[in-house]
Amino acid sequence: MSKLEEGQIAPDFEALSLLRGKVNLRELTKDKKYLVLYFYPKDDTMGCTKEACSFRDHFYNIKELNAEVVGVSLDDIESHRKFAKKYNLPFDLIYDEDGKISEKYGVLKSMFGKKFASRVTFIINNEGKIVKIFRKVNAAEHGKEVYEFLKNLETNK
Repeated sequence: MSKLEEGQIAPDFEALSLLRGKVNLRELTKDKKYLVLYFYPKDDTMGCTKEACSFRDHFYNIKELNAEVVGVSLDDIESHRKFAKKYNLPFDLIYDEDGKISEKYGVLKSMFGKKFASRVTFIINNEGKIVKIFRKVNAAEHGKEVYEFLKNLETNK
């Protein structure tokens, strides 16, 4: 798929999530103003752990803005379970089996024969429109960056 842009409708998907079982985009955006859908390469690696912990540390501030945080990687549910437990992650993680979701969002990469998702975050509103794409991410500060973006978005409405 071609590279997604802000203003486009986010591709729908169905996948297995750690906390909810089978989910799709409509379910994740229902009853929320925004969905923070962040793609990352691999559970329990240095950069991905920093990013997840940054979202964890800003999770309740983000939630107060009626936004949901959901991480997506090609790791399976058992890997997600261990990762979430080890770092006390309060948000859901999605198993992107075979990279199908990452491919739809234009973030699927391959290196040395292994597929993985690039570190990219999409902010999606409750109408399914992509309102912001973060393609360059500082993993350790990303939760704060997303919170500040959402706060400014709400303030400037």
